[in-house]
Amino acid sequence: AASGFEDRRYAAAGAQIVESADEIYGRADMVLKVKEPQPAEIARLREGQIVFCYFHFAASREVTVACLRAGITAVAYETLQDARGRLPLLTPMSEIAGRMSIQEGAKYLERPMMGQGILLGGVPGVAPANVLVLGGGVVGANAARMAAGLDANVVLMDINLDQLRCLDAVMPANVTTIYSDPHAVEEYAVRADLVIGAVLIPGDRAPVLIPRSLLKSMKPGSLIVDVSIDQGGCTEMSRPTTHSDPVYVVDGVVHYCVTNIPGAVSRTSTPALCNATLPCVRQLASLGVDAFAALGPGHAAAINMAGHKLVNKAVAHAFPDLPAGV
Repeated sequence: AASGFEDRRYAAAGAQIVESADEIYGRADMVLKVKEPQPAEIARLREGQIVFCYFHFAASREVTVACLRAGITAVAYETLQDARGRLPLLTPMSEIAGRMSIQEGAKYLERPMMGQGILLGGVPGVAPANVLVLGGGVVGANAARMAAGLDANVVLMDINLDQLRCLDAVMPANVTTIYSDPHAVEEYAVRADLVIGAVLIPGDRAPVLIPRSLLKSMKPGSLIVDVSIDQGGCTEMSRPTTHSDPVYVVDGVVHYCVTNIPGAVSRTSTPALCNATLPCVRQLASLGVDAFAALGPGHAAAINMAGHKLVNKAVAHAFPDLPAGV
């Protein structure tokens, strides 16, 4: 029901509704979720149980250690790759998060929300806002397109020149692509009214692109929306927040670091996620973990943890001191 769909609709589709989470975890060989196991769920996990969800292990040592101790087989939506190296189970949530980053950014730039009191698109006679998007992947491309649609001045940065060429060819005229390096990030961050953190290294922790020292040079009341927070955040002062308490201020800069941004639009995000994940759920349920992983390296990359060991190279890189079987 929290996703916006009534229990009776699940029952009508053939699902069995049970009374408690304890019963679900006690009976299920495979548990499907959206978010990583929450503290109340950790104790319910069973040895060898398959859990298929967004784990984002690199962002939380606590969750990683707890799941290792439980002995689950952790299959992560966010690290499964297709034949072209894309992340098909992460893509729909990235599309939503990228678009929402501008929607939320526009709101929290308003004066009553601790922002500068600036309209993204400006009006005749008043300049539009400057938006800096760090990362030209799915999140960044969607954020840039949304910001451009609101008539903001947009700078889109990435370290992949081929990706920048592709984006430059399809983006509106008010989007400028810039190669990302520390000097360029600093140059454009101090001009920005809104910064979108859209950096991703699949499975690993996001790199820190905005150190605290840079915040003091940014505009007072400017806003950082760090979508990368699910992988630890791409600014030094990023820390997870919630939809009920989404922002905090450091050195005059407002930080919006909500984890699971798409959760706010569940009637959109739930069907989008199911459209992408259901074929893989069916494969995993019918084949089992070993045969699922044998379908190819992209499927094997989805297995983050098994037998009390980290088995995904990027996740193991984030925690070099934890048991690994890469």
